[in-house]
Amino acid sequence: MPSPPQAEIKFRAQNQLGELYAALDSGTGQEVRRMLKTLSPQSIAQLLESSPPRIRQVLWNLVNREIEGEVLQELTDDVRSQILATMDTEEMVAVMEGLDADDIADILQQLPERVVAEVLSSMSETDRLRVESVLAYDESTAGGLMDTDTISVRPNLTLDVVLRYLRRHEQLPEATDSLFVINRKGQYIGLLPLSKLLTTDPSVTVREVVNTDVEPIPADMPDTEVARLFEKYDWITAPVVDEDNRLLGRITIDDVVDVIREDADHSLMSMAGLDEEEDTFAPVRRTARRRAVWLGINLLTALLASWVISLFQVTLDKVVALAVLMPIVASMGGVAGSQTLTVVIRGMALGQIGRSNLSWLLSRELGSAALNAMLWSLVMGLITALWFGNIWIAVIIVAAMLINLLTAALAGATLPVALRAMNIDPALAGGVALTTVTDVVGFMSFLGLASWYFS
Repeated sequence: MPSPPQAEIKFRAQNQLGELYAALDSGTGQEVRRMLKTLSPQSIAQLLESSPPRIRQVLWNLVNREIEGEVLQELTDDVRSQILATMDTEEMVAVMEGLDADDIADILQQLPERVVAEVLSSMSETDRLRVESVLAYDESTAGGLMDTDTISVRPNLTLDVVLRYLRRHEQLPEATDSLFVINRKGQYIGLLPLSKLLTTDPSVTVREVVNTDVEPIPADMPDTEVARLFEKYDWITAPVVDEDNRLLGRITIDDVVDVIREDADHSLMSMAGLDEEEDTFAPVRRTARRRAVWLGINLLTALLASWVISLFQVTLDKVVALAVLMPIVASMGGVAGSQTLTVVIRGMALGQIGRSNLSWLLSRELGSAALNAMLWSLVMGLITALWFGNIWIAVIIVAAMLINLLTAALAGATLPVALRAMNIDPALAGGVALTTVTDVVGFMSFLGLASWYFS
């Protein structure tokens, strides 16, 4: 259950949405515009994402032009793409004015190459170079995540000189907690925390107080690894360097929060074969098209399981009890396998599982599965004996459950590793692969043993 502040925020957002809809229905566009002016860019983005496409476009047209860029960067990729599709090049350039280089790069990566070239050519040379430095890296790396807006100083300067230099700025970049210390070649040396700058004798040089313990982040590091470093060391900002240790930019905690949220959305949505940027209010055709592929894959796996069952049709005709009990074996294997699969995928995402400890984890999961398999197979065997009055059917289901639960644990532990080795996302394909294994093995073991006994 959400905490009171979260519940209050959600309630307020729904109230705002209701008021906006009422104003739109009454035809008072000026009233809607006035209401939107009272909201933050984050709140407006939430309202846009909570609206069907037709109303969304009307609301976007009423957003204050001065904050369109800030609203745009808060939207999910899917919703942002829909809005960008309605703009020409001049509008895009105007919207991106004043945004950080990494935010502009995020927006441009959703546009066709022709449009990107037009937008870049319309920018000032300084802005274009900053954005191109980010676009040179994959969006899922530290380089694609970084902001090039940094403040750097030389180690030979005194703190008094640094302070006078800072006062010449109208404002510091957001989330600035440290200055970056570099040498004449632009190579990273360390950090100068603002707290140290403000509390140390101004005559002291930067070299005397620089913090060299913070290692820079390579530009090609995956963003998930960047998020783990921020979590581990409680960073607010961190420097990004190229292969020659030259300072390229910085990553801030707000960018890392976005990575964490996207990874969480990805894990959740991938279990159903959906994109984490899926628009809640996407049109029917687009939604149906995206889901059709996954449903087709599931149909194929279901057909495979049905084919296995059909191999034992004669046995099923003889003993109706098998048809009644058959789903239990597959279901128990599916649940046991999902438990192991979830633990392994989570461990891989956190960087906790590798070749050195995989064998220990596999032994642990097989041991746990064996204990549970013995417990619940005996319980089910007792129920079967009392239910159908046939001790041999009870023995068969006990044996089948033992086989399937152990197989499920083995598959749940090894499938994510195998899929990752084949460059397939375990969160996306692991569930379907596991279900196929537990269904086929469950039906094969249960019906195979029954066929052997009753033949």
